Amino acid sequence: MNSMFWEELFQQKIDNEIKIEPKDRMPEKYRQTLIRQISQHAHSEIVGMLPEGNWITRAPSLKRKAILLAKVQDEAGHGLYLYSAAETLGISRDEMYNQLHTGKAKYSSIFNYPTLTWADMGAIGWLVDGAAIMNQVPLCRTSYGPYARAMVRICKEESFHQRQGFEILLTLSKGTEAQKAMCQDAIDRWWWPSIMMFGPTDDASPNTEQSMRWKIKRFSNDELRQKFINMIAEQVKILGMTLPDPDLKWNEERKQYDFGKINWEEFWNVLAGNGPCNKQRLHARIKAWEDGAWVRDAALAYSEKKQTHKAA
Repeated sequence: MNSMFWEELFQQKIDNEIKIEPKDRMPEKYRQTLIRQISQHAHSEIVGMLPEGNWITRAPSLKRKAILLAKVQDEAGHGLYLYSAAETLGISRDEMYNQLHTGKAKYSSIFNYPTLTWADMGAIGWLVDGAAIMNQVPLCRTSYGPYARAMVRICKEESFHQRQGFEILLTLSKGTEAQKAMCQDAIDRWWWPSIMMFGPTDDASPNTEQSMRWKIKRFSNDELRQKFINMIAEQVKILGMTLPDPDLKWNEERKQYDFGKINWEEFWNVLAGNGPCNKQRLHARIKAWEDGAWVRDAALAYSEKKQTHKAA
């Protein structure tokens, strides 16, 4: 079949909202784009456990500890769903881990910032998971079937994480002056990194146009960022706090919030590996991989032993 004609048929399938499945024929660039996006998403879930895991032993109550522990476990599950989805595209999990450990694969830049106070657990839930939900809900309708199906459960759990984070900040906002100050400080530190989570502006994003044509993405980076800012600018009023942007104001003509200039130099610098916790995060993942080698070796040896006995 003529290559151009076949690719037109593939695009027609996409346009007709027919899901692409692992055994379907697909353009190599489509496959590689999905591998990059899904593996990056999986890495972000796994690395994202680290800043929150930092507070499990220091949570202010048993209830808070149990909730945070459950949240971190959810994120481990999200990573596993996503690695499994990526494997259907012909890449092994070991190869994805190697790409992360060598720096070839990226993860969300937001997880390279430190968690300094308990209020950060609230800010991460409300802002970081809130931004993630804004990105991820459209992915429930992404064109690749395994990815779309994985996202349905992930989004349900992320929505709980966001509510849990907002509840932490709401409690602090009604507390002592010190607790209110802690709440505001966390919002100040996580606001700008959270709106950078949507990625570079549309004109600086080389993959957006093609990803939207293939319906891997449904909205552009800037569209999602604007929707997120509109939502948070209203929710922050309930907390009685402010967002650290003096240029944030409602635009009656656009029916949306205007906002200040994003520090893209910081974004690219963190993405390049120079953020506050880049080296720490990568070291933790590599150490976990190396420390777990004996478990993988034991599992492999046991499997081989069973196969030998079965053959005998």
